[in-house]
Amino acid sequence: MARWIKAFKNAGRGFSYCLGSERNFRIHCLAAGAMLIVAWRLNFDRMEMMVLAIVIAGVFIAEMFNTALEKTADMIKPEFHPLAKIVKDVAAGAVLVAAVAAAFIGCLLIYGKLF
Repeated sequence: MARWIKAFKNAGRGFSYCLGSERNFRIHCLAAGAMLIVAWRLNFDRMEMMVLAIVIAGVFIAEMFNTALEKTADMIKPEFHPLAKIVKDVAAGAVLVAAVAAAFIGCLLIYGKLF
């Protein structure tokens, strides 16, 4: 049981680190919060909320993996290296794909409620 609790504490520290140190993560949290308020106001049904939760989680996961990869690249190669740049750029691109997909899905969900 103690290992289980420790694992959750470590995960919480990871989330807190991203929230405290990553500006884009905070922006994604604000966008997710705003979308959840819109979903509540538009009375999203259970399936719409599940879709919304999945895409929000996908963006958070992508952003957290991006942070982990960037920190790992910095640890391995603190000075500039073209391969480290590629790692960072690809990870950032993955976040962009997740965020654009989430925004598109959010717009579709809102559109479906308004029209």
